Amino acid sequence: MNATALRPIATLLCSMALGLPVAVLAADAAPAGAKPVAKAASKPSASRQQLNNKAKGLALATTTVQRISDAQLEVANRVLTGTADCEFNQKVSVNSVSGQPGHFKVGFKKATYTMVPEETTTGAVRLEDKKAGVVWLQIPAKSMLMNARIGQRMVDACQHSEQRAATAAVEAAGGASAPAMLRN
Repeated sequence: MNATALRPIATLLCSMALGLPVAVLAADAAPAGAKPVAKAASKPSASRQQLNNKAKGLALATTTVQRISDAQLEVANRVLTGTADCEFNQKVSVNSVSGQPGHFKVGFKKATYTMVPEETTTGAVRLEDKKAGVVWLQIPAKSMLMNARIGQRMVDACQHSEQRAATAAVEAAGGASAPAMLRN
């Protein structure tokens, strides 16, 4: 055999020893006039990759949306939405998320939290973003935003217009004073 005939065999043996794809090197080393062997696809096409990414995104979105029970939906019906005026001229916005019953966006300063209602034994409305560790508590006289991880209030003495009206009605009826109600 001549050296030209041994060349493809030598290339094949070297590629096997190095762990390289045999089909690719064999096609490159084929003698002139021979049909080239199809090269193996090294990565999926862009459209295939986009489909995979989209499927992964949908799966992630499905798992991150919390399921809401009927009891949580009942609590959600009592959530006061809109802007609440708080101590030190601060504001908190509470808005329901369209298309997701029982989900709320709570905004304070530059942060926005996606919260869902949690049942309580006291009857207070409690919205919670478990991932961020933030809780919105609403009682008849006021609301507050808390960092549950460190057990500290972020903002207190927040009142929606309905809470201000309830406080004023209690004062007008000669009941507990507003400051006493706010301490609860």
